[in-house]
Order: sequence, then structure tokens, then C-alpha cells
Amino acid sequence: MKQIMVLTSARADYGLLSGLIKKLASDERVRVRLVVTGMHLSPEFGLTYKEIEKDGIKIDRKIEILMSSDTPVSVSKTMGMAMISFADYIEEVHPDALLVLGDRYETLAVCCVALNARIPIIHLHGGETTEGAIDEAIRHSITKMSFLHFTSTEEYRRRVIQLGENPERVYNVGSLGVENVLGQPLLSKKDLESELNLRLDMAYAVVTYHPVTLEDKNVCETVKKFLDALDRNEDMYYIITKANSDAGGRQINQMLEEYAAHRNNVQVYDSLGMIKYLSAVKYSKMVIGNSSSGILEVPSFGIPTVNVGDRQKGRIRAESVIDCKEDTESIVEAIKKAKTLEFRKLCSHVKNPYEGVRTSDTIVEIIKKKIFDETVDIKKKFYDIEMRAV
Repeated sequence: MKQIMVLTSARADYGLLSGLIKKLASDERVRVRLVVTGMHLSPEFGLTYKEIEKDGIKIDRKIEILMSSDTPVSVSKTMGMAMISFADYIEEVHPDALLVLGDRYETLAVCCVALNARIPIIHLHGGETTEGAIDEAIRHSITKMSFLHFTSTEEYRRRVIQLGENPERVYNVGSLGVENVLGQPLLSKKDLESELNLRLDMAYAVVTYHPVTLEDKNVCETVKKFLDALDRNEDMYYIITKANSDAGGRQINQMLEEYAAHRNNVQVYDSLGMIKYLSAVKYSKMVIGNSSSGILEVPSFGIPTVNVGDRQKGRIRAESVIDCKEDTESIVEAIKKAKTLEFRKLCSHVKNPYEGVRTSDTIVEIIKKKIFDETVDIKKKFYDIEMRAV
């Protein structure tokens, strides 16, 4: 039996990975060891490990690493805690492979441990660019540590190869998030109202605003401009999900709580979980903020995304995404455009560039072939695209 360790540290990770985990675990040759860490175990971020338990997936280990502040120093200390704690766990179970998604700083730390232990790493969503966030460098670093790569578009596949990875180990499969949008049964509006304890007979937007970690701008000033723009649309209700644990995230969340406390058209949630979040998006008029979800998943619903600032700069995007600067007037104008009948009609027919075919099934099939049926040699030769045709 092969042991696949799956790491989830952020609220959105498990939602993306849940279907894939279940398909891997359905094979009697596989033991999935799901390890939960980071924001999942924090009361500040909603103790979202409970959502995983409700889903019926066994958690192999809960590993506490998150510091109780969000300064650059605390982020580095969290990474140090992750390396120390996961070194013991990986030494204990010695998995046959580690499966990770994306670009979290905790993920980078765990990948360092796996690399030292000579555990092959399977990386999802490599090759993407987010020029406004430290995630950019982290994602590419994880790519160089990884043995097997699954990207969400062909352009990202080519970028992973450009980083020196052999094309025989790099596969374009589409986005797991888009597969969830297209395949997961979502809540009816009535059931969603019951889950959120909220009437949804008004026009509303789903809002998420994360820290922009590679900018020197004052977080309070930037968020104030963002919230001022929301205030300029008094006819809109806002369902807001809190920021993540990146540097500045707790500061943003405090401002969101204070903002909602003085307004009748705002509701703030620590986390909605995948089903409630996607269901809320489905019935919304638009999504506003700087989350990757607005770029990857939302276009498949045929509704507008107002993408604020540079956090997602560089990512491939559908025509339904409206990019705007972080000042109040720019955000107001983008929301105004998203409300127009003409733009909403365009969104309803847009093609999502992240849509794949049988995404999770394909990933499982390739993992079985490359990790189970072939000899894994983690020694990698740099693949020079100047000398070969990709």
C-alpha cells in the first residue's frame, strides 16, 4: 500500500482538494494521510478543520504551527514551527509522496522538510503568477522542489517547463476549483438563506480582500478606500469572508468587523466553506476583492468579478474579470460597469480558461502511474528549453 500525505493549511485548500482526496482514498492500494495545520486550527479563522470532519474525511494529524500575530516576523516563525513539527511527523510515517496545492508559506516550509527526507512532492497549480504577493516566489520555489506537476492552463504548464522541469512530469489538467463549480451539487437559495441565517431577496455581492504582501502601502488606508467604495453602492448587500493569515490579515479582519458593526447591509463570516461559498457566489450579482477565486472559479458562474489591485496581477483571466486600481473611484467605476446589462450579458457567455476535462480523475490516474507503477527518481536534470522544443 502506498501512503500519500495531503497537506491543507488554508481555508480554501480543503474545498479544492476534497474531491481529489476522496478519489485517491477510494483505491485500496492507497492510504491518504490528511494533515491539517495553519488557519484550519485557529479560532480566529473559524476552526475550519471541523468542516473537514463533517465531510467524513479522516484527519490523520492536526499540527499546530500558527503564531497569534501576522507580522513578517511571526510569518517566519510560523514557517520555522512548521519545519520542526513536520520533520517529526514525516520521519514517523515516511509517506511515499506529499501532495500540496498552491503557494502558502506554510506549504513551502513543509516541502523543505519533504525534500530533505527525499519524499517526492506532487504540486497542484504551479506556473501561475501573482505579482502583487509573496506567493509568486513561494509557488515557483515549490515547483523546483516538486517531482510531479499539475497545472491549470497550458500557459502555466509551459512556464513550469521554463523553470527547468521535464515535460514528461508536467500536466495541464485544468482547475480543481472549476471542476467543483461545474460538478458539485450546490445549495438552493432557500437552503443557503437558512445556512447563513440571512434573507437573500436583495442584490448582493460576495467580497474577499486579502493582504497584498509585496506592497509597502499602509494596510489601513488601502482597506479604508476599498470599504469607502462599497459604501458608495447603498443598494447592494455585502457578504464578506475574512482575509487569510498573511502579514496584515488580522488587521484587515478587525477593520471588517468594525465596518459591519455599523451597517445593516453587511455580514462578515470567518469562513463559508466550499459549498456555502460557491452557493453564495452562484446567486450573487458579482464578486468583489482580490481573491484568486474571482479569477479562477467565478467566471464559470457567468457573473462579473471586480478584481481590485495587483494581488492577482499576471494571472490569465476571463473577459468577465474587471481589473481596477485600489483607489475608491476606480473601484466604484468597476462596480458600476459590473452592474450594467451589457456587461452582465457578456459574462453569461464567457469561456473560463481554467476549465479542464475530468480534472481530478486525470490527476489520480497520473499519480497512480507515476508514483505507483514507475520507479521514482527524485534526482532531476534541468530541462533547458533553449536546446529542446517544448
